[in-house]
Amino acid sequence: MDSSEQILNKAGSVGAVVPQRAHFAEPLALKCGRSIADYELVYETYGTLNAAGSNAVLVCHALNASHHVAGTYADDPNNIGWWDNMIGPGKPLDTNRFFVVGVNNLGGCHGSTGPQSINPQTGKPWGGDFPVVTVDDWVNAQARLADHLGIRQFAAVMGGSLGAIQCLQWTIAWPERTRHALVIACTPNLSAQNIAFNEIARQAILTDPDFHGGDFYAHNVMPRRGLRVARMVGHVTYLSDDEMANKFGRQLKHGQVNYGFDTEFEIESYLRYQGDKFAGYFDANTYLRITKALDYFDPAFAHGGDLAKALAPARAGFLVVSFTTDWRFAPERSREIVHALLKNRRDVTYAEIDAPHGHDAFLLDDARYHKLVAAYFDRVFAEMQAGDAR
Repeated sequence: MDSSEQILNKAGSVGAVVPQRAHFAEPLALKCGRSIADYELVYETYGTLNAAGSNAVLVCHALNASHHVAGTYADDPNNIGWWDNMIGPGKPLDTNRFFVVGVNNLGGCHGSTGPQSINPQTGKPWGGDFPVVTVDDWVNAQARLADHLGIRQFAAVMGGSLGAIQCLQWTIAWPERTRHALVIACTPNLSAQNIAFNEIARQAILTDPDFHGGDFYAHNVMPRRGLRVARMVGHVTYLSDDEMANKFGRQLKHGQVNYGFDTEFEIESYLRYQGDKFAGYFDANTYLRITKALDYFDPAFAHGGDLAKALAPARAGFLVVSFTTDWRFAPERSREIVHALLKNRRDVTYAEIDAPHGHDAFLLDDARYHKLVAAYFDRVFAEMQAGDAR
């Protein structure tokens, strides 16, 4: 039995965790030309930072996730971290070895300063006036959090989907602070099709009568209909056609057609459920800003479309992982990243996992995928120990 199998066979939970807050008084200059001061970031940590400060791993979250990456809450044991199957004692990212940091991004709706927060200039919620934020801004804010925690360099930054995009930006913006990057289900920029899906979702929110230009808080309403449709559109793109067919097929909810517009197919019922659940907890202004941040990310743009030039500053070792049925961020987009890194003679490990789940595969249990990540972290840990010994 190799070390990766041993790790996976003794996996456990980090247990009950407590969110923490960091306040930053100094203004953060944003890419849109504005700045924001006196903001807070909510974060969680798992494991222990070693004396050398060399075992920290930053986990960047995807679109609707948050700082709550692993474990549960004492007062809400059913609220399990969104990547709990990946992170914990004996799991691929082993908290017996590493100090793991999860943070809710600036502009989020899970506690960090965002559109729902009070604007100190007006005494009212920011609402539609909250600045448009970018992946660059998130990463720069995360770097300030690292300073706050006494972390000079991350052993690794890790993420899937939008989280992986942040990892790429870390290697460009803060190369000296990023030893390894685990870039999972990623793309170097959004295709026209992806931007189109995001625009449909945004239009559903913007045209909801309850949106009120983003200042719906003052009207004591929520643009639930728009958020509901936005989530339904997004969710379709996260699953493969095969996964939908296997889960739902053309199953009828009531065993017969009723020739109406209520939910008749199981897939309709599932999408409405997902939409309703999402609209009950997510903020519409945050959703608009996150999808725009996705659209704007294109590090090659400033280099005439040359991704290799854009990634030239990177010094990290890379694990790049894609999934065969991910049609939103297809494997060929990950291969673009790999080819650009190889042009720069960077150390790259690439894996294309044959999984049926579509884009969401990065969140799910797959023994091959998890063993690959565990093996890569074995390497990170060995390098870290060797460096600490010098």
